[in-house]
Amino acid sequence: MTIASRKERQKEELRSRILQVAKELFIERGFEDTSIRNIAERIEYSPTTIYLYFKDKDDIFRALHLEGFVLLNQYFRSLENVEDPFERLKAICKTYIKFALENGEFYDLMFINRSPINAIEKDEAKWEEGQRAFAFLVNTIQQCIQKGYFEGMDGEVLAFTFWSMVHGICSLEIRNRCDVVSEANRADLHQKASNTIIQILDRMHPKKIQ
Repeated sequence: MTIASRKERQKEELRSRILQVAKELFIERGFEDTSIRNIAERIEYSPTTIYLYFKDKDDIFRALHLEGFVLLNQYFRSLENVEDPFERLKAICKTYIKFALENGEFYDLMFINRSPINAIEKDEAKWEEGQRAFAFLVNTIQQCIQKGYFEGMDGEVLAFTFWSMVHGICSLEIRNRCDVVSEANRADLHQKASNTIIQILDRMHPKKIQ
């Protein structure tokens, strides 16, 4: 291994370490209480060193934001083999909620916290992993439309609407905003809401509409 390649490897290792520690602190303390300084303290480097790798705190969380979408797309990967697009759409609903509840802090960073989007907008960077996840949903709905579902609807608008519904379930659950629901329904509420969406979709089956 050459000196140059060794230095490059060490640089990548330190960058990965910064992100790992930032993620640990974010999970422990939340976004507001995670700072460049306490990341630097944990990795035992100066804050100046971190600025060699990332412009600012938003830039660090943009990288974690990307990591979250890579993980989401991994959850979706197994659904690519579901041939029936309508069944795939229902599976996307369940899988998305599963991802959100198993990765609540990541989900908060990806879809609720403003910071990563600030960094993306500053750099005019492409949100490739996020676009890939949304495209998977849009393409699934377009295939449903081709098979006679959702007649007369715009596939992209319908995908956004569908995503908004499922996102609402996840964000309310993660942010503990479900106490307005009666105690009798509060247990496993996300599962009940997910099943309700699927029941609504089933009632939109073109054969049932006819």
